[in-house]
Amino acid sequence: MANLLVDSRKKRTYDAIVIGSGASGGWAAKELCDKGLKTLVLERGRDVKHIQDYPTASKAPWQFEYRGTVPLEKRKDFQYARYMREETLHWAVKDDEQPFIQEKPFRWFRGYHVGGKSLLWARQTQRWSDFDFEGPLRDGFAVDWPIRYADLEPWYSYVEKFAGIAGNRDGLAELPDSECMPPFEISCIEHYFKENIQQHYSDRHLIQARCAHLTDPQPIHVEQGRHKCQNQAQCNRGCVYGAYFSSNASTIPWAMKTKKLTIRPHAVVHSVIYDEKKNRATGVRIVDGNTNEMIEFYADLIFVNASALNSNAILLNSTSSRFPNGLGNDSGLLRKYVSWHNYRGKANAEYEGFKDKKTDGRSPSHSYIPRFRNVQKQEMDFLRGYAIGIGGGRGTKTDTSMIGDQLRENLLHPTLGNWGDQQLDDG
Repeated sequence: MANLLVDSRKKRTYDAIVIGSGASGGWAAKELCDKGLKTLVLERGRDVKHIQDYPTASKAPWQFEYRGTVPLEKRKDFQYARYMREETLHWAVKDDEQPFIQEKPFRWFRGYHVGGKSLLWARQTQRWSDFDFEGPLRDGFAVDWPIRYADLEPWYSYVEKFAGIAGNRDGLAELPDSECMPPFEISCIEHYFKENIQQHYSDRHLIQARCAHLTDPQPIHVEQGRHKCQNQAQCNRGCVYGAYFSSNASTIPWAMKTKKLTIRPHAVVHSVIYDEKKNRATGVRIVDGNTNEMIEFYADLIFVNASALNSNAILLNSTSSRFPNGLGNDSGLLRKYVSWHNYRGKANAEYEGFKDKKTDGRSPSHSYIPRFRNVQKQEMDFLRGYAIGIGGGRGTKTDTSMIGDQLRENLLHPTLGNWGDQQLDDG
């Protein structure tokens, strides 16, 4: 019996364990496997294989039973899901799989599947600058960062070359240049807006946002099995071309080729195992999502990449005599200051010109105004800054205030116009 127990533990022992298979988890797996470490990736959700598990990727609008609308019978199970369209419902998490008490509107979304939110992100990849890192030191709020841009710069380049970033080298101190391939073209109305900004402001710049899409695949991307973006702008369904960066299209297949990676889906991590005698973490305890069996895995290295909420939950659940309030929670700050990427406001405008032009294809990205507030000095009554994402193209205006023949005619013959949309993005 003793030998059986030893053999069982040996089969469940790895060089490294990664909790979560999203953007950071996929990268951790790639780096560990490249270094020759036998690595286990634990994912609480279902398996998602690149290409074969993107069921709506190439569907035309008329191929959906309800033209994209989710019927009420299905909708009742997804009251708080962000992706409430037929095209993306396969990524949504049901309410009973993410229970919470809502005191204020709550729109945090989860990625409970292999690839996590790397299949759901907006693919925007603007670098931070020293204006961002030096914010706490400059305005006296919060704790100063222990690093600066120079510390991260080589790692930005390392990641960008592998992931593939489209954009320009804009030469802006407030938005350091990335390792870029050619950008997506901005529309004529965005060009017009850019020219007007240049005429009136010396400290504001409209650029093409840098995004994790392949416009000119390099050998490293071909080796990953990825292809050039087709400008379909249907990215959130899952990209069969692997044109945008995701764990599923890039880092996980790369790690798989080393023969060092094991992925275990349906593995809900309960806690990190802390060995009181060794004074260190030695493994991970999971609940099998199919059998409810509690299983332990062991490794010398453990990476917790389970996104903001679940990483906090796992560490809080990892109690011991040494850490009665959760692993690494001597400060008591776990769960208290959880941050996310905030979007604060929207604005739009119409322009009467350029009716002789139309957009050639669709862009999966947008134009962008980097932060210009509180950069060189504190100049406003709020701290730090924000950026503005901008999109503009040919829109339609349809008056639907009536019924009958006139409504039908309005729907069949909409009025064309140029439009723009801006969204403030916290920095």
